[in-house]
Amino acid sequence: MTQQGQAAMQALIALFEREGYTRVEPAVMQPADVFIELSGEDIRRRLFVTEGYDGEKLCLRPEYTIPVCRDHIAQHNGHPANYSYLGPVFRQRIGESGEFLQAGIESLGRKDITAADAEILALALDGLTMLGLEATEITFSDMGVLAAIIDALKVAPSAKRRILRAVVSGTDISALSTPEAVGLDEHAGLLNAIDGLDPKAARAMVEDLLSIAGIDSIGGRTPGDIAARFLSRAAAHSDIPDEAIKVLEVYQGISGDPDQAALKLRNLAETFRLDLSKAIDTFEERTGFMAARGINIGKCKFSAKFARNLDYYSGFIFEIFDLNRKEHKPVVGGGRYDGLVQHLGAKEAIPAVGCSFWLDRLPGNLS
Repeated sequence: MTQQGQAAMQALIALFEREGYTRVEPAVMQPADVFIELSGEDIRRRLFVTEGYDGEKLCLRPEYTIPVCRDHIAQHNGHPANYSYLGPVFRQRIGESGEFLQAGIESLGRKDITAADAEILALALDGLTMLGLEATEITFSDMGVLAAIIDALKVAPSAKRRILRAVVSGTDISALSTPEAVGLDEHAGLLNAIDGLDPKAARAMVEDLLSIAGIDSIGGRTPGDIAARFLSRAAAHSDIPDEAIKVLEVYQGISGDPDQAALKLRNLAETFRLDLSKAIDTFEERTGFMAARGINIGKCKFSAKFARNLDYYSGFIFEIFDLNRKEHKPVVGGGRYDGLVQHLGAKEAIPAVGCSFWLDRLPGNLS
């Protein structure tokens, strides 16, 4: 890295630290199973995986959020804390290096959720300005609104997981009108047993069954790998009512600036008689905090079809794009993941939100 690049990185971290985000550096080697279980399929298939001397499956750190959360649990026992980081991450990318620098921030434990969301986005924009990038576009969505719609439609838990997985993977909602022919009818009893369990409990059940059967590996896959694959296919087994598909298709057609999107969401709720008031109130409150932080709301585009390729997001999600970059790839991405810290071992759910910078995509390639 050039001296200019080093100075820019030091200035970025200094900005985060002035705002109360303590710099941390989690271990580069991480347990692979955590990422296989909790990251989206896009990340899972791009991990650099190895094996420890004791047979534990390990991977090079593919991102910072999960490692920061794991260290937070071990060191702070769930107390609120803000973190910043800067260092290499490792994952296979088409046309880009598999090792690249990321910087970012994570805020864990703040209960003023909408204000924290706005702060993260504002700091992301401040950081980009500091690094010389001002011609940006913000695309965002809200997994909390989507979850509220699904809950109001009263679909089965397994169907909810199928919908969320489809959205995260970019699958069109209309493709969910019939269950996929996955060849699992002979396992209907097991599918019914795991329906309603959270993913961690469902995977544990499948792993236990494989262990009882004495299955150590199949084609090089461990019981954990087999369980993850089975659950991924099993999610396609669930029927989704036609009425739910219709509502979700209307929802995915919603786009515009935050104020336009909120109006369309209220129209959707009224048309289909869904109680979405709490989710939409949260949406509008966040918009107010964004404006108060000086964010140009007109530069923010809501798209109900937008999703990030990680499974753990639960609320506000966003990506920021360089308008002068030919390839439409984000330079910053982030969002809210309130369930992740508890899933990693915390005693209770902890509000959490953060974002990461792809430094190698910025002007001058600061990495």
